[in-house]
Amino acid sequence: MKLAIVGATGAVGGELLRLLEKRQFPIDELHCFASPRSSGKEVKFRWQPIKVKPLSPGSFDAIDIAIFSAGRSVSLEWVPAAVEAGARVIDNSSAFRMDPAVPLIIPEINAHALKDHHRIVACPNCSTAIMLMAAAPLHRRFQIVRIVAATYQAASGAGFKAMQELEEETRAYLDKRPFHRTVIPYPYAFNLFPHNSPLAANGYVEEELKMLEETRKILEDDQIWVNARCVRVPVLRAHSEALNITFAKSVTVEEAFHVLKSAPGIDISHHFPMPSDATGQENIFCGQIRKDPSFPNTLDLWVVGDQLLKGAALNAIQIAQLFQDTQQCASY
Repeated sequence: MKLAIVGATGAVGGELLRLLEKRQFPIDELHCFASPRSSGKEVKFRWQPIKVKPLSPGSFDAIDIAIFSAGRSVSLEWVPAAVEAGARVIDNSSAFRMDPAVPLIIPEINAHALKDHHRIVACPNCSTAIMLMAAAPLHRRFQIVRIVAATYQAASGAGFKAMQELEEETRAYLDKRPFHRTVIPYPYAFNLFPHNSPLAANGYVEEELKMLEETRKILEDDQIWVNARCVRVPVLRAHSEALNITFAKSVTVEEAFHVLKSAPGIDISHHFPMPSDATGQENIFCGQIRKDPSFPNTLDLWVVGDQLLKGAALNAIQIAQLFQDTQQCASY
C-alpha cells in the first residue's frame, strides 16, 4: 500500500498522520505533499521523518490511495492527474462533492454508495458531517422533513493559520495592542460573525447552501429541506450546532434518545456537550434533546464535533478503510 497525503502540513494533514499511525493503517510507503512554501519541511510518521514535497508531474505514479486536504483549487488541478496515474482519491475539498458521478460518503451513514469502480470519493463539508451523524439515524426511523440549523463554527474550520491567528489576536486584544489580521477578514477575538465563505445572490453564504445540497445527496432524499445559519465563533476547535428537526412521523424524546444511543460514532447524553468535550474526540457528542412545543413532530438537538476529525481527517481515513475492505473482499 502506497498512500499520499496532499496538504500534509496543514491542520487536517497533521490529524491524518496521527490517525493513520494510531489506527495502524497498513502503509508500505507514505508520500507527503504540500505547497511549494512547505517544500523541504519534514513531518513525522511512525517515528520516521518524511520530507514534504511540492506536487509535480509523476507525483502519483504507483500511488494506491491519495487523500487531498489542500483546498478546492488544488483538488481541481491535481485530482485528475492522480486518477489518471491509477490512484483512488479521497477528497476533503468541495471540488467534487456535488458531481453526480462522485459519491459523497460518511461511512456510518451511506457506505453502500461507494462502489468499486469509483476512483474519486468526496468527504462532505464538516458542518454537514457533524449534523448528519445525529440526524441520519433519526431520518431512517422517523423520516426528516425539515432541519433548521444554527452552527457555531470554530477557527479550525478555516485551518491551522486561522487557529494561530485567533490565539495571537486574543493576546493582542488582552494586551490592548493593535493587531493586523491576514487570515480571517473580521475582528475575531471576543467576536463572532456570519461564516466567511462566499455570499450567494440569495443572501446565504456558501457554507449554508452546502448543508442543504449535501444532506439531500447523502440521505438520497430530495424532499428534505435544510435552512442553515452558519456563524464563526472564537473557539479554537470543534463545531457546535443547534438543530431543530421536523419529522414526518411522531417521535418522542425517549425514542430519539434510544435511536441515537445505539448509533455508531455518537456519544449521547442528557447534558449540554461543549467544544471542550469534543476536542480531540472521534465521536460526535449529542445532548439536550427536547420536544419543540411550537410545532408537531419536531425535536431540538445540540450536537458538537471536532471539525478536524469526523469533519475531515477521520472521515477520510474511514473511507480509505472501506477501500481496503473492498480490495480484500475482491481478492477472495
